[in-house]
Amino acid sequence: MPTEPESPGPALPSGASAVEPRVTEPRTAEPRAVQPRTPDPRTPDPRTAEPRTAGPRTVEPRPPAQPTRRTSSLRPSPSLAAARLAPVLSGGLPPSSADTMPDWLEPAMAANGIGSFDWDIRRDVLEGDQRACTIIGLEGPALGRFDRTADSFLALLHPEDAPVVRRRVERAVAELGQCGAYYRTVGPNGSMRAVRFRGRVLADAFGRASRMVGFVWDATVELHKRDRADRMALLREERSRFIKEAARALSEAVTVRDVARVFTELPLPGLPPDGLVLASFEAGRAQILGASGYHFETLAVWDRTVLPAGHPAAEALRHRAPVFVATREEFRGRYPDVWEQTSRSGRGSWAYLPLVASGRAIGVCVVSFDDERELDADERTLLSTLGGLVAQSLARARLHDAEHELAAGLQRVMLPRTVPSVSGVTTAVRYLAAGSGLQIGGDWYDVVPLPGGHVGLVIGDVQGHDVHAAGIMGQLRIALRAYAAEGHPPAAVMARASRFLADLDTDHFATCTYAEVNVDYGVVYAVRAGHLDPVVRRADGTAAVVPVAGGLPLGIDPDQEYRVTRFSLDPGETVLLCTDGLVEARGMDLDEGVARLTRALARPLPSAAEAARDPLEELADRIASQAADSSEREDDIALLLLRWDGPAGGLAAQQLRRRIGQADLARVAEVRAELRDALRRWGVAEFIDTAELLSSELVTNAIRHTDRDAMFTARLYREPEADGGRARLRVEVEDESDLWPTRRTPGEQASSGRGLMLVEALADAWGVEPRGSGKRMWFELSGAAA
Repeated sequence: MPTEPESPGPALPSGASAVEPRVTEPRTAEPRAVQPRTPDPRTPDPRTAEPRTAGPRTVEPRPPAQPTRRTSSLRPSPSLAAARLAPVLSGGLPPSSADTMPDWLEPAMAANGIGSFDWDIRRDVLEGDQRACTIIGLEGPALGRFDRTADSFLALLHPEDAPVVRRRVERAVAELGQCGAYYRTVGPNGSMRAVRFRGRVLADAFGRASRMVGFVWDATVELHKRDRADRMALLREERSRFIKEAARALSEAVTVRDVARVFTELPLPGLPPDGLVLASFEAGRAQILGASGYHFETLAVWDRTVLPAGHPAAEALRHRAPVFVATREEFRGRYPDVWEQTSRSGRGSWAYLPLVASGRAIGVCVVSFDDERELDADERTLLSTLGGLVAQSLARARLHDAEHELAAGLQRVMLPRTVPSVSGVTTAVRYLAAGSGLQIGGDWYDVVPLPGGHVGLVIGDVQGHDVHAAGIMGQLRIALRAYAAEGHPPAAVMARASRFLADLDTDHFATCTYAEVNVDYGVVYAVRAGHLDPVVRRADGTAAVVPVAGGLPLGIDPDQEYRVTRFSLDPGETVLLCTDGLVEARGMDLDEGVARLTRALARPLPSAAEAARDPLEELADRIASQAADSSEREDDIALLLLRWDGPAGGLAAQQLRRRIGQADLARVAEVRAELRDALRRWGVAEFIDTAELLSSELVTNAIRHTDRDAMFTARLYREPEADGGRARLRVEVEDESDLWPTRRTPGEQASSGRGLMLVEALADAWGVEPRGSGKRMWFELSGAAA
C-alpha cells in the first residue's frame, strides 16, 4: 500500500507504495516505459552532467537535448546501473571522471536483486534493466504490450496505488528532488507483486528536469512484514480498547449476576472464544456463576462439587497462576483423571485463569476454543489481565450481595412479615430502601389488631439511616405494638412509646403517627408525634391532607402529652400514612411532594370487577413506582394504605360498644362523638340530639358515682317491614356498683341532680336492671319508619 514520502534519498518509481501522477510539462509527463536505450550523442551524459537539486544553482549554458528515435520494444540494458546511477550513489556530486564507476556496483545490485531504471522525462520514455523488468512483471506477453510510456507503466499498478505514485513523481519533478514508495503491480492473470522504488530527478544544463534515475526491488516480503506489523499494531490497539471497555463494564456490574453476564458477553479481539465459564469457589466447592458456549449437562457435573486435585482449574487456584493447554493430546497427558468429562465439550484448547482478590483465590475463568492453538505471549497477557479485572469485580460484587442480603434479612425481621387481615378493612403496605448504602434504616410500618375488632395503624421513622437506627426501630416497633394491643387509647400509646425511647438513652428520636380505626363505624382516632399528617382519598375520588394535632417526636420529652384528632371515613374511602422519603427529595420541598402525592392518590382506579387484583394494591404500586422512578430520592420510604370497606351492603354495623375508664371524663366526649357518627350512618339522625344528651347523663353518673369502669352500648333495632319498619334505639350503661340511682327534685339554683328527670322526660322508655354484680341503666327512643 502506498505510504507518504520517506526521508530524502535516492528515488525511483516502483515499490509497494503508490507512485505520483504524470507531470504536465510539454512532453515532460510521467515516467515512460522502462527500457534500455542507446545514448544520443547530443544528449548530456548523466555520468558527466552535474545533478540538479531543487533550488537555484549556477550551470554553464549548453544546448538542449534533442529527442532520439523511440524503439518499439523494451530492450533491457544491463549497463544502466553503471551509466546512469553514479549521481544517485554519489549523492548528487559528479564523479571525478566520467569513466570511473565502482566495479562493485553491478555485482552488488545483482546479489541483492536490485534493478535500475531511467526515465527520460522530456521524451516520456522509461527504460530499465532486466532485473527491473522481472521485478515489475514485464515478462513474456506483458513485455510486448508495454509501450514504455508513463501511462502504460501506471496501468500496471494497483488502482489504489497509481494516483499516489503519480503525485509523488510529479512533486519530485517539480522540485528536482527525490521520491520513493511502495506499490503493487497487477499482472495479466491478476497476480500482484509488491515493489519498492527510490528515484532522483536530474536536471539538464538549464536547470530543467531532464530524467529520473533510480532503483527498484521486490518488496513483497518487506511489505508483508509491514502489513503484519500494522495488523499487530491494530490488534494491540483493539485489545487495549477492549481492556478499557471491559474494565468499565465490570466496574458498573453491581451484583454477582451482573459480573457473570458481562464476562460471558465479552468479545475478545483477535481471540474469539468458543466457550466461557465463570465459577466461584467456596469451601473448596465450585459454583458455576455463568457460562456461554456450553450445554447445561456438560457443566452440571462440576457445579457445586469439590474439584479433584488433578483438574487444571484446581491447579490454577492452587498455584494462583494461569494454566494454558494447547491441544487435546496435551490435556489427556497432563490431566488424565478429568479428560473423559472434559472431552465431551468438544474443545481443542483451554485457558484456566485463577481469580485472585486480596491475596485469596475466589474463583476461576475458563476460556476455551474449538481448535487446537498455542497462545502467544500477547494473547496470554490479555487473558491474564482480563482475569485480574474479573477477580476484582467479582470480589466487590460478592461483598455487595452479602451486605444487601444482611440488610434485607434485618429489614425482614424488623418489619412485619405479613399484615394481619381484619374484617371490614383492606390494607396494603410498601417499603422502598434508599438507593445507596446498606438499604436499611429506621422507617417502619405496622398494623395491629385491637380489642373489640378495631385496628391500629402505625407509621414511623427513627432518626438516622444505619444499622443502629434499624435496631432502635425494631425495639420501638415492638413496644408500641404491645402498648396498642393492651387496649390503651391512642394518646396513651404514644406517650408510653415516647417514654420508652427516652429510657433507652440512645440519643435518637423518632417521628410517628398512630391511628386507631373503629372498624364498625369507620371512625379514625389519630395521634401525631412530629410526623406527617395522614392523607385521605374520599369516595368521590378527591384526596386531601387531614390535619392532626401534633406533638414532639418520640424520645425528646418523656412527659409529653399528645392530643387525639378524630375524623371519619365513608365506605370505600382510603387513609394513607407514609414517611417523609415519599414526599421529600433533593430539589423537591415538602409542599410540592405532598401535592404530588395527593394528585397520585386522586387519580382514577379500576373497579374491583375489572381489575385483576384489589384496586388498593394497584394504588400502592402506583405511588411506590412514582417514588422509585425518582433519581433524587435519598431516603427510605414506608407506605401504609387502609381502605374502610364497611359492613355488607355499605351500612355500618348497628351496634356501638365502648368501655369508659373510671373518672375518664375525656372519654365521655369521645363516646358522644362516636354515637353521633353511628346514628348518622344508621339512618336515624333524628335521634342524635336526644340520644347524645341522655347517654352523656347516664355515662357521667356511672363514672362519677362508682369506683369502677363503665360499659356503654348502643343498639338500633328495626321492626319487620310488615309491621311498619319502625326504628328503635336502645342505649345501655353497665357498671359494677350495687348503688341504684335515685330520682331527685333539685332546686332552681342546683347544678346537678336532673339526670333522671331528663331521661324520664325525653326517653320513650327507661329503666334499671340488676346484674350479677352491679346494674344496667337503659333508655329507648322510637322513630318513624325508615
